[in-house]
Amino acid sequence: MLLACTFALCVTIGFLFSRIQNLRTTNKSRKAALLKELGLSDAQTRIVGFFHPYCNAGGGGERVLWTAVAILQRTEPNLVSVVYSGDVDATKDQIIAKVKARFAIDLSPHSLHFVFLRSRHLVEDSTWKRFTLLGQSLGSMYLAWEAMSKLIPDLFIDTMGYAFTFQVVSWLGNSPIGAYVHYPTISTDMLERVKSRKKWHTNSDAISSSSILSKGKLLYYRLFMYYYAHSLRTARFLMVNSSWTKNHIDSILQYADPLLDALHFLPPLILIKILLSSSGTPPKSAEIVYPPCDTREMEKFPLERRERVILSVAQFRPEKDHSAQLRAFHELLKSHPEHAAVEHSVKLVLVGGSRNADDAARVEGLKALANELGIQDRVEFVVNASYPEMLGWLARSSIGLSTMVDEHFGINVVEFMAAGVIPVAHASGGPLHDIIVPFNGEPTGFHATSAETFANALHTALTLPPDAALAMRTRARNWAVQRFSEEEFAKGWAASGWRAWLRT
Repeated sequence: MLLACTFALCVTIGFLFSRIQNLRTTNKSRKAALLKELGLSDAQTRIVGFFHPYCNAGGGGERVLWTAVAILQRTEPNLVSVVYSGDVDATKDQIIAKVKARFAIDLSPHSLHFVFLRSRHLVEDSTWKRFTLLGQSLGSMYLAWEAMSKLIPDLFIDTMGYAFTFQVVSWLGNSPIGAYVHYPTISTDMLERVKSRKKWHTNSDAISSSSILSKGKLLYYRLFMYYYAHSLRTARFLMVNSSWTKNHIDSILQYADPLLDALHFLPPLILIKILLSSSGTPPKSAEIVYPPCDTREMEKFPLERRERVILSVAQFRPEKDHSAQLRAFHELLKSHPEHAAVEHSVKLVLVGGSRNADDAARVEGLKALANELGIQDRVEFVVNASYPEMLGWLARSSIGLSTMVDEHFGINVVEFMAAGVIPVAHASGGPLHDIIVPFNGEPTGFHATSAETFANALHTALTLPPDAALAMRTRARNWAVQRFSEEEFAKGWAASGWRAWLRT
C-alpha cells in the first residue's frame, strides 16, 4: 500500500513537472502580449505581481496595496504592477476610480494591469464550514495556480497573507517571492488557546469544552503551523505592519517540530519534504513597515468643538468584535447615566465596509443586539461609506473606539489620532505596543479590556477638561503624523530590499 502511494505520488509529480515547463515556456508570449497592450518595451520592462484577491474591498490592507503600487508608478518607470484580483465584477477603470474615491490615491492605467481570478470563492471562509484554515489555504494554492497559469511575474508579492501560495509560485514560476504580512494565519497564541481550551472566535465552545476534540484540534494546528512555517521560509523578504506581527512572524520562522520532521523522512512524506525545501536563504526576520495613513487630509481637521460622538471605523468582520462595542456603549450609559441625558447625549456611530452576504448578515445581527440592549436610538450604522463621508465623521467625532483583541496593527486607530479623535482601544496588539503610546512622556489615548473598563475609559475621555482634551488630541495627532505617514511607509518599502530580488 505504501509503495503504491509513493508510486502514485511520483507519477503525479512527473505530470505536474511537465505542466510547469509548459507554463514557463508559454509565459513569454503572454508577457509580450501584455506589454504590447500597454504600449511598453519588452526588453527592459519587468513585472511585479501583487497577489490581493480582494483588492476592491476598500480596507486598510487595500490602502497598503495601492500606496505601494502608486510608489512604484512614481519611482520605477520600467515596472508594470500586475494585481491578481478576484473582483471579476469590476473593471480596471472602476477599481481605479474606487481607489481614488476611497483613498485619494491616483493610479495610472498605463503601468497597471489586472489578472482576474475566477476561483476566489475557494478562499472564502463561507466555503469551508469545517477545517477553515486548511480549506482556505488549499484554496489559495489553487488560486495561485490559476494566477500563474495566466501570467508569471518577475517578482511575486503577497499583500493579503496567503503564504501557502508561495510554494505554488515557486514551483510554477520560479519567481522570487516577498510579502507584506498584516497578521499571521496561525500563531503560537492560537495553539495555546486550544491547548488551554479557551473559548474564542477561532475556538468554538463545542471544541473548548471537549478534551478529545481539543487534542484533535491541537494536532491539526501543529500540522498547519509546520507547513505554514515552511511556506514563510520560501519568501526572500518579509515586511510586517507592527511589532506584534513581527514577533509572531519571527517566532514562526524559527518554529520547529522534531516529531513531524522525523515523520517527513519516511515515504511518501519524504517527497513532500523535498518539495518544501527552500531554493534559497529564507529571511531570518521580518522588517516592520508601518502601514500608510492619509494624515495629510486628517491633520487639517479642527481639534476643538467636537460633537459627542463615539466613532468606530472597521469592516464588519467577526474579529473586529463590534458586539463588544455595543456592550461597552450600553455599559457606559448604564454606569454613567448622565451621558444619556438630553443635554449631554452621546451617540455611537459604526462606520464600516460590508464585503459580502456574511458581512451583511453580521450587520443585521448587530442591529438586533442594539435593540436587545435598548440602545438602538443612540446607535447609527453607516455601511460602505465613501471616503469623504468617513472623513466627515472623523472631523466631527470626539472619541474613537476599537475593540478587536490582538489587532495586528490598527490603521483605524491611527486615523482617529491623525484626525484629532481621542482613541480608546483594546490593550493588545498594535494599538498597545505601537500606536497609543506616550508621546513626549504624555498619554495619547486609552486602553481597555472589558465592557466595564471600556465604559470607564470612554467616560474619562468624554469628561476631560477642555484644555486636557485639546492637549491629548494634539499629542495624538503629532505622533500619528510623524510616525505613520505615507512618506514613512515609502521609506520603509524602499528599505525592505525588494528591488534586489527583482528577476532580470
